[in-house]
Amino acid sequence: MPRQARIDAPGALHHVIVRGIERKDIFVDDVDKSDFLRRFQNILQATSTPCYAWALMTNHVHLLLRTGLEPLSTLMHRLLTGYAVTFNRRHDRHGQLFQNRYKSILCQDDVYLMELTRYIHLNPLRVGLVAHLKELDTYRYTGHAVLMGNQNVSWQDTDDVLGLFAGTKDAARRKYRAFVEKGIELGHRPELVGGGLVRSLDGWKQVKKMRKGQDQHRLKGDERILGDSAFVSDVLSRCDEKFDRSYQLSVKGVDVTTLSRYVAGLFDLADERILSAGRYPLVVKARSVLCYWAVRELGVTATDLAKRIGMTQPAISISVRRGETIVRDNDLSLQPLLE
Repeated sequence: MPRQARIDAPGALHHVIVRGIERKDIFVDDVDKSDFLRRFQNILQATSTPCYAWALMTNHVHLLLRTGLEPLSTLMHRLLTGYAVTFNRRHDRHGQLFQNRYKSILCQDDVYLMELTRYIHLNPLRVGLVAHLKELDTYRYTGHAVLMGNQNVSWQDTDDVLGLFAGTKDAARRKYRAFVEKGIELGHRPELVGGGLVRSLDGWKQVKKMRKGQDQHRLKGDERILGDSAFVSDVLSRCDEKFDRSYQLSVKGVDVTTLSRYVAGLFDLADERILSAGRYPLVVKARSVLCYWAVRELGVTATDLAKRIGMTQPAISISVRRGETIVRDNDLSLQPLLE
């Protein structure tokens, strides 16, 4: 069966898994790991790609990324090719280092960002690279120590993750760590890294339930996507269109400022009103639409947008969801900006 094309779009959340060929080691020592992280940092910063979670194992890597200025495939090609050349030269070896294809799973953002961050960061504990959670708190080769404030990594997006737990960093870190600790007893979770239809429907229990009472043609699954059935269907139908539209917007020079003026015009507001404080209903609607289009169409991160327009990251996430409903219910469009 021919392999399926990768699914990508600006702002899309991906769980990426890179394995050594024949499951052989891709890191021999700390020098290798440092080289990989240096390359990773440079590429993330050059492409404005947010990274929320990561773990370097012995023969594989887990990454949780959001597509930035470059498609995920471009980023990964640059990262893996450069690293493999240096690794082979350093260890006097030849041939392929990685499996033919890294695995990338496009994930339903609101549902899986927290779960995947926990799952990825617990990998070293699950396989015995560290003995207990306290050791993981300071382990250098996973993003957990960064979220705990025990390691300084400028390229990891900690604000978006910690913002899901509490409004202050100290409280967020306590709640995040408690969340991670609860995940230890869950063990390996295959539904987060494979399973196609089963994963998309959240396990065999749901599959059996739907088989008994619903038309099978309504079930939608895809091994490249982690989310509920509606999310899978929506991604498959919209991903190509969305990436093309984002490219066109970029070519036209559309940025947050341009978008803000356009949205203000749609709601008959002065340009400055859309970013003003307050809960005036029309302003809230307009600001929500701005947030939705900025994050979902332009690929601006919630953290960057929050700093830009003076809102908190959790408030941006709420506005994005509200804006999506407003755009759909009112049949709003960015098409005039493309003409």
